[in-house]
Amino acid sequence: MITTTDLTKVYRSRGREVTALDGVDLHVREGEVYGVVGQSGAGKSTLIRCVNLLERPTSGTIAVAGQDLTALAGRGPRAGSALRQARSRIGMVFQHFNLLSSRTVRDNVELPLEILGVSGRERTRKALELLELVGLGDKAKAYPAQLSGGQKQRVGIARALAGDPKVLLSDEATSALDPETTRSILQLLRDLNRQLGLTVLLITHEMDVVKTICDSAALMRGGRIVESGRVTDLLATPGSELAHELFPVGGEPSAADRTVVDVTFQGEAATKPVISQLSRTYNIDISILGAAMDTVGGNQVGRMRIELPGRFEENVVPIGFLREQGLQVDVAAIADGPRAAAPTTQLLKEGAK
Repeated sequence: MITTTDLTKVYRSRGREVTALDGVDLHVREGEVYGVVGQSGAGKSTLIRCVNLLERPTSGTIAVAGQDLTALAGRGPRAGSALRQARSRIGMVFQHFNLLSSRTVRDNVELPLEILGVSGRERTRKALELLELVGLGDKAKAYPAQLSGGQKQRVGIARALAGDPKVLLSDEATSALDPETTRSILQLLRDLNRQLGLTVLLITHEMDVVKTICDSAALMRGGRIVESGRVTDLLATPGSELAHELFPVGGEPSAADRTVVDVTFQGEAATKPVISQLSRTYNIDISILGAAMDTVGGNQVGRMRIELPGRFEENVVPIGFLREQGLQVDVAAIADGPRAAAPTTQLLKEGAK
């Protein structure tokens, strides 16, 4: 549904150049909720604003529903009309709501329909229908100042749906909301995704957002996508940064001659007493350094960091036992004198060998 190819955006100011996007390839399937995460300055907002050409890319292409939007970015009335029509099929939800304070809730939702030239009666019918859909049917005559933050965002979502879009873009739509309101807005987005068949592309810096509603995700850093894929696949990928961020588990080796491994459980494996079986089978004492469990995509997923006595070479068989149970096992650290201070990525490579 959304494809960007070698997308680049360079800002030029006072003789300086800043590369916000550096060759981004993004592929979002129809009907999925796709999250883009990363720290401030990673290029997330620039990426999502390029998808509907609120920002014109310096180079590369953007296709939505099979239509190359960058080919519509030329000058002249004909090109402008084609681009406006394409944009009407892409809804946008903003972080700070962007509602017009002088208009009622219903009038705010009607605004894009007004721009598209829809008749007054049809605009009203559609706006009231959308307000019912987002749970604000009784707020049509209210003004934005009379609404809570969550209600304002629901108005913003209703407005974004006015043109019957195939794609909904969400630019940090929950970052200004409290945790409880955030959960309700995320549930609304998931419900709309399922009821309307919407493809949702959202950016966020909150891993809980990805964990709660995203089917797929991408991690951005320095204007590039450094990791992407379906969330369930990423959780089963050795050394995945996103999996580590989604389920952080702390803990370092307690002493020399110890091996620390991260074990990821999914589905039925999450309910099996595998760690106790391991301890009994090999008569070893296992220390649990940290653990986290949650539901991702309707499946129970957990991550646990455990410490095994002895060096890695002495734990090949116990680690093999865990893998035979269908678990993802990553060597996190090997405490053996000075090697314990080595970077985790180096230790992972050493452990794999």
